[in-house]
Amino acid sequence: MKLLYVLLLAFPLSLFAQTTYLLKPDRVFDGETVHEGWVVRVKADKIEEAGPATSVSANGAEVVELKGTTLLPGLIEGHSHLLLHPYNETTWDDQVLKEARSLRVARATVHAQKTLMAGFTTVRDLGTEGADYDDVGLKQAINQGIIPGPRMIVVTRALIATGSYAPKGFSPDVNVPQGAEEADGHDALVQAVRRQIGKGADAIKIYADYRWGLMADAQPTYTVDEIKLIVEVAKSSGRPVVAHASTAEGMRRAILGGCETVEHGDAGTPEIFALMKQHGTSLCPTLAAGDAVSQYRGWKKGREPEPERIKKKRVTFKQALDASVTICAGGDVGVFSHGDNARELIMMVDYGMKPIDVLRSATSINADTFHTTDRGRIKAGLLADVVVIEGDPTRTISDLYRVKSVMKGGVFYKR
Repeated sequence: MKLLYVLLLAFPLSLFAQTTYLLKPDRVFDGETVHEGWVVRVKADKIEEAGPATSVSANGAEVVELKGTTLLPGLIEGHSHLLLHPYNETTWDDQVLKEARSLRVARATVHAQKTLMAGFTTVRDLGTEGADYDDVGLKQAINQGIIPGPRMIVVTRALIATGSYAPKGFSPDVNVPQGAEEADGHDALVQAVRRQIGKGADAIKIYADYRWGLMADAQPTYTVDEIKLIVEVAKSSGRPVVAHASTAEGMRRAILGGCETVEHGDAGTPEIFALMKQHGTSLCPTLAAGDAVSQYRGWKKGREPEPERIKKKRVTFKQALDASVTICAGGDVGVFSHGDNARELIMMVDYGMKPIDVLRSATSINADTFHTTDRGRIKAGLLADVVVIEGDPTRTISDLYRVKSVMKGGVFYKR
């Protein structure tokens, strides 16, 4: 009997239950608007119906009463690194150079579970940071039901210009393993993009700038023509390109080159954000990463004035909002703890967004931007990826930490 109990704990609850549910929260946020008194009927792995309680049949379904809660689409994390863990535990350099990939994958399985339990049923994982193609295997393990975790959009190794990335600081006589794949020029870039796609990349990530200037400051890496080539090759197989870019010039090149999202955007300007709006480029601001790094460096948040880096980020984020740039939700999780993904969404409100707009970013907007329109909304025919929150995060965003239930593909992983 004891063995049976242990085995039951190892599997999602609904694998041993019915496959049709009628979920009855106080309200439903459908990815765009809030509906009081709605219910959601789930059959197998899809949402069968959603609407007023009087219009949705309970016949043949297990009724799940969810008083005092808000039901939302499963949240989508737009910028994660499941193969990293917080830098105040181990520096990025030491993770890349000293931690065995087997150790990193073992950690990542725990990170994946924590992410799912936090209500994030999809992650866009933007680079293995020295762990080669291990994100592909992690994704396969989740898809095959070997381990619990979110659906993954992976970019594998990411692309960097030769000499621009890290780790750095070693003798020039020593070739140090890099945190991404070096490639430059026509032939090498074409081969690298195709190689990453062939190994399992769902998208291609580039570093459009990095800290490699004379003063170790961030400067552009790839030319506009190189970025256009990367985008052309990737798009020919249906893959988008995303760009790490923190400088105005790096952002400009990424936008003109055809990248669909810009990650970070720390030094954006009103002109750059206007260009993003013109080209339909989305911004994934990663507010929580900068906040975390500043605290690792000694800033006592709430007791000391904000560092200049944080003050400037508040300004540029507001400029992006003023320019009506599409904002994705993504925190650069891995810099800070997996499972604390809601930290980014809470900061987006603190930096000037309305809670309901933040929730749109983390559901329908991310789904549309990442070409995953089979999720991100509570709508008949879409995947039954659902999170139930105690309280009302459409009004009080911090309620996102009060996760009551998590369903992915019609299966309860937390109930």
